[in-house]
Amino acid sequence: MTGSDEKPAAAGGPRLSLIVPAYDEAARLPSTLQAIAEFVAAQPFAVEVLVVDNNSRDSTRELAAAAAERLPYLRVLAEPQQGKGAAVRAGMLAAAGEFLFIADADLSMPLAELRKFLPPALDDFDVAIGSREAPGAVRYDEPPHRHVMGRVFNLLVKLLAVRGFEDTQCGFKCFRRAAARDLFRRQTLPDWSFDVEILFLAQRLGYRIVEVPIHWYYREQSRIRPLRDSLRMLLGVLRVRWNGWRGVYQAGDRPQGRRNRGQKE
Repeated sequence: MTGSDEKPAAAGGPRLSLIVPAYDEAARLPSTLQAIAEFVAAQPFAVEVLVVDNNSRDSTRELAAAAAERLPYLRVLAEPQQGKGAAVRAGMLAAAGEFLFIADADLSMPLAELRKFLPPALDDFDVAIGSREAPGAVRYDEPPHRHVMGRVFNLLVKLLAVRGFEDTQCGFKCFRRAAARDLFRRQTLPDWSFDVEILFLAQRLGYRIVEVPIHWYYREQSRIRPLRDSLRMLLGVLRVRWNGWRGVYQAGDRPQGRRNRGQKE
């Protein structure tokens, strides 16, 4: 269950919903919201922004609520179930846009890159995942050990759950509204491993998935603790694979005529 501190989505629905999961983000939320405000002001279409507070212990929720009083496109949600996956799910199911975009609160991908995920730059897709490994992608300032850990984890993901993609864990992803509603209603994992589960489901259901090369900047204040969270995400991948074997994801209709080139069973 989620709670909203602010106004409902605008009537008629925006073209783009920007979903920002937030846990203890008071230190960087003001600059993030300022960058978002500049991005929204520059767009020729309607945008809504949903900040999903995930039981923050600092003033994240208060800062977001204060910003929402002056920014008509901003809503603040509260997600009581702990975990990034739970926060993203709450935002996805509450959003009203034609395209629903997840953005990490650190904006390690500059918002100018978002145009790569929308028509006319990108059209034939249901799910578009930001990639730090696809041809044309650039990483900035990432410590070598973090890059190696990411590549090892991605190899395990490809071996166990989601084949065909080089970067399943990037925090910037875009979904068409119908795909987002279908996938996030089926989601079961509330933690960091939700990305793998969503992409596993998208492949199983035949959605069109594409990787979008992005420019990405390493942020020192990342909420990921490499050793602890890597272990948790690995356990999450194993849960996804186990759920798949047990038939947990079999319920529901599969979309017709939607197969992505990376899909393998």
